[in-house]
Amino acid sequence: MAAGRLILKTEFLPTKYRGYMLPLSQVFWLAGSLLIIGLASVVIPTIGWRWLIRIASIPGIILIMAFKFIPESARFNVSTGNTQAAVATLEHIAKMNRSVMPEGKLVEPVLEKRGRFADLLDAKYLRTTLQIWVIWLGISFAYYGVILASAELLERDLVCGSKADSEVVVTGGDSGESQSPCYCHMFAPSDYRTMIISTIGEIALNPLNILGINFLGRRLSLSITMGCTALFFLLLNICTSSAGLIGFLFMLRALVAANFNTIYIYTAEVYPTTMRALGMGISGSLCRIGAMVAPFISQVLMSASILGALCLFSSVCVVCAISAFTLPIETKGRTLQQIK
Repeated sequence: MAAGRLILKTEFLPTKYRGYMLPLSQVFWLAGSLLIIGLASVVIPTIGWRWLIRIASIPGIILIMAFKFIPESARFNVSTGNTQAAVATLEHIAKMNRSVMPEGKLVEPVLEKRGRFADLLDAKYLRTTLQIWVIWLGISFAYYGVILASAELLERDLVCGSKADSEVVVTGGDSGESQSPCYCHMFAPSDYRTMIISTIGEIALNPLNILGINFLGRRLSLSITMGCTALFFLLLNICTSSAGLIGFLFMLRALVAANFNTIYIYTAEVYPTTMRALGMGISGSLCRIGAMVAPFISQVLMSASILGALCLFSSVCVVCAISAFTLPIETKGRTLQQIK
């Protein structure tokens, strides 16, 4: 869903506005994140987490019905030969902007083969595709990793690593469960506040992210933010106060959100219209793989070694930073390609 909305926005926005408007849309992602945390602080202590999931699914159901009113991309319609629908969309846009359509006829060669997986591995895009896949895996791994690590650090109260897992026991009985490392502590109100503050970090670097994307370029901007992400993962291991931990988590959330902003824009811009949806879809699938691996590190490995888990996250971010810096194509100021 996220990939689809970004492709639509990318194909509707002019070149000079993409680097500004796409990162600003992160505000709505932030609003949703804050809403679910606030909802959890009220629902979980009262009626339980199952009701939280039920309530949170309602907007998604409404959105499915709203898809009917979202216009199809004019670029996509042209590439499929449906120029009449493309013209209708452009006329609607012109009317909204109180403008008129230019003279002439909309013409584009129709391709018989579109969106083939082999096109992503074509010689022209092979290196770019492989490096993008590495970056998507690493960014999602780091993004969901820092979210889960935040909850883990708060739940275990391991701000300075002062409490080893072996020392944490569940009181109230002599059963084997009292010695089990598998336990669950309900978040206190202060924990929810910490989550809200760190989540606000996702918008904190947006102005700098926009400047970096538009002036330094997509590749250099992404490599810088990925390198800083690696650094702040290591800083989490420093013995600090609760305020210090919140500060590190705040910066990490800001950096991983900036990483996502940049790679979304780059991936949508680097592929032509005939391959854009496929390129974003495959990248999004790899993103989910990174998200699935993250809990094993944030919650399982971190239980055994916090330093080991944080070093692994940091190492992956370093690999992504190098991959971003060496991407063969820069898309800053590049018009969207219609065909390969």
